[in-house]
Amino acid sequence: MSIQATTAALQPVLAQPETPAQGVQWKLDSFAGRLVEISGDESAASLSLVFRLVYEAQRRGEPVAWIGRRECVFFPPDVVRAGIDLAALPVIWVPDALAAARTADRLARSGAFGLLVVDLGSRPVLPLHAQARLAGLAGKHDTALLFLTEKGRERPSLGSLVSVRAHAARTRREGDRFRCEAQVLKDKRRGPSWGHAEMCHGPDGLR
Repeated sequence: MSIQATTAALQPVLAQPETPAQGVQWKLDSFAGRLVEISGDESAASLSLVFRLVYEAQRRGEPVAWIGRRECVFFPPDVVRAGIDLAALPVIWVPDALAAARTADRLARSGAFGLLVVDLGSRPVLPLHAQARLAGLAGKHDTALLFLTEKGRERPSLGSLVSVRAHAARTRREGDRFRCEAQVLKDKRRGPSWGHAEMCHGPDGLR
């Protein structure tokens, strides 16, 4: 499936991470079998942090799919520079959050994906019955089911069945370098006591 970007979501390119806090790493295994929400504003580091997981999944031979909205999509050239194989990343366009949840349900039921990314945007809706189905499927197939949302850290997570909620932020350092970090606000297994940070190189539009 070809990828057409209607808006360029310029995001920092992946770089090496800093030492993870509390011994927990920002890796696919930390989120496998769980519902995960990563929130942030439209200029946050969410995409950079998510694509680190996409990159890891592809390196491990785990199929990945992206479910999103045409009006707000990642910028393909930046993703390619980050090492992502776009030919191996199917992208599915949906009109709204409910359609995204239904699509994620169908893909998760196949048991074929190690990572599913669902971009819900600034008006995220995930009814409790949809959460329950997706949580069950994620656990059954050991799939990391990751939701991207645009909102402040003070707002609650998508729902009670979300296992991990992290909030992403980005701060500029010298030149084209940015510090991308995620603070975990909710983790049902480990508690909200860990985070992740890495230094990134910004693409041309952010230099």
